[in-house]
Amino acid sequence: MTTDDAVPAFSRFIAIDWSGAAGKRYAGVAVAECGVEGPPRTVAPTERQWSRTAVFDWLLDGLERGPALVGIDCAFSLPFDVARRYFPDPDAVTAFDLWDRVEAVAGAEPDFAGGGFAAHPDYGADFWRAGTQPDWYRDPHRLTERVCRADGYGSPQSPYKLIGAKQVGKGGLAGMRMLRALKRAAPDQVAVWPFDAPGPGHTVFCEIYPRLFLIRAGFGLRKIRDGAAVDAALAALGAPPAGLSGSVSDHDADALVSAAGLRRLAGREAVWSPPAMDARARRQEGWIFGVGERDGGGAAPGA
Repeated sequence: MTTDDAVPAFSRFIAIDWSGAAGKRYAGVAVAECGVEGPPRTVAPTERQWSRTAVFDWLLDGLERGPALVGIDCAFSLPFDVARRYFPDPDAVTAFDLWDRVEAVAGAEPDFAGGGFAAHPDYGADFWRAGTQPDWYRDPHRLTERVCRADGYGSPQSPYKLIGAKQVGKGGLAGMRMLRALKRAAPDQVAVWPFDAPGPGHTVFCEIYPRLFLIRAGFGLRKIRDGAAVDAALAALGAPPAGLSGSVSDHDADALVSAAGLRRLAGREAVWSPPAMDARARRQEGWIFGVGERDGGGAAPGA
């Protein structure tokens, strides 16, 4: 990429706190949006809570509103040290081939659920699904998750770990199904970073880890649960206050802070081409937006 096209331009910044839970609607899904100026705002669902299909519909309708940077809190792929065995020629495949495989297995599940892939006899043996850690399980991670830890942004869970409150695997599988559907519905308007090169006018989808933005805002491992703390985090990320009062769900807080964080980082060329990102990450595993700006990881950059 040249300097002119290394940093895409956006008119909107959207962050989605995601969920892979079974059901019809989920307390764990939250959406926030901001423009090039002003504070982020939460986007209210049409029903009492968001479904994944409702998020898909809202995103698809919003493509006509101009190019956006959309961050989703889910893994866009699996660690290919393991997932490579799903393909006869693993070096030739991309993350999109994995998405096709997930869809072929889990496509009948409603609301983009992907848990059936992890339960399928051909793939389920790679997932830690119950009980204490099995002797065979090695907790595989993608390069971006390892660099995230080295950068001081926390410890993302392996997508192959499906137990505990912090599990992310089913959310990632659901996200892969939704992203695949978005690309098929609007191929000329949607790009998924880093697998696609963003073009003019594209809405670009990227993987986010809200803890990264909270750490950049000075909150460490603490959760944000009230309006005053949200405004303090937004201020640290260069955004005006949201002006919320009283308690705020940690899902809404993560989305609000992440939307401001996306806007803060989107203009940095090093975020789009981090030195730590290798060819496998670009083609197969994906990357967390904001990780690895500095060659070889190290201390987290300032906000």
